[in-house]
Amino acid sequence: MSSVFRNCAVTVLLVCGVRSTWAADRRILRVCADPNNLPFSSQNTPGLENRLASMIATELGTKVEYSWWSERKSFLKNSLNSGKCDAVMGVPSGLDTVAVTRPYYRSSYVTVTRRDSGTAVHSLFDDSLENKRIGVHVAGDDFAPPAVVLARRGLSSNIVGFSLFGADGEANPAFRLLEALARKEIDIAVVWGPFGGYFAKAKSKDMDVSPVSPSSYFGIPFTYDISVGVRKSDRALRDEIDRVIERKRDQIRVLLDEYGIPLVGESSALGEKASTP
Repeated sequence: MSSVFRNCAVTVLLVCGVRSTWAADRRILRVCADPNNLPFSSQNTPGLENRLASMIATELGTKVEYSWWSERKSFLKNSLNSGKCDAVMGVPSGLDTVAVTRPYYRSSYVTVTRRDSGTAVHSLFDDSLENKRIGVHVAGDDFAPPAVVLARRGLSSNIVGFSLFGADGEANPAFRLLEALARKEIDIAVVWGPFGGYFAKAKSKDMDVSPVSPSSYFGIPFTYDISVGVRKSDRALRDEIDRVIERKRDQIRVLLDEYGIPLVGESSALGEKASTP
């Protein structure tokens, strides 16, 4: 889900009408995940979504098996929807190409500033942005939503872009933007909340993280509910994961806090049934 900005016992071979085997075989929960995308997932250091997948599998009496796949263009098409796995953690709850569970958190884009700057910014309409170098992520050829808003404000020349994906093999590429902030190469970062919150908590204690307000600009949403996604024909699996999320809501809150995830209206989001059928 990154960029915006920015899944169980399963052995399902459900592609183009092949029947789901979820109910018949509960040995493995096959999860597609990015091997280099902290704080969400990693092949080396467990991320939030690795921990959540393990929690779900334990509740369902099975184990997790990963299919590692970089979360770039056509990720869901090439992974989940092509049958390489049965679930993907961390998809927007409003996504219509998969069946989604109830949300397990709600977060937003955030501004991240150095504490020694003495200024926390909460809005992209803040006049102080006119004099700041503003770091935002670039996903492929596309800037993340904050850049669109800043450009409409006439601040294109203030924007400093950082690749969300980085070079092949680059460790934690999303953090380059925040490392640049720590080195004072930029004055402020506007990033998807989990990136900012995790970096500030785990990598640098000298940063302030502020959710962007309001929740949308010019019709562009900045706040998202996040769910687990499965193929549309695997609603039985979706429903089982739903029940786990509901049962484990307190433990999930602890997990989110451990990774520094900024939550917005989480009391109404966590465990609330998603509207997607």
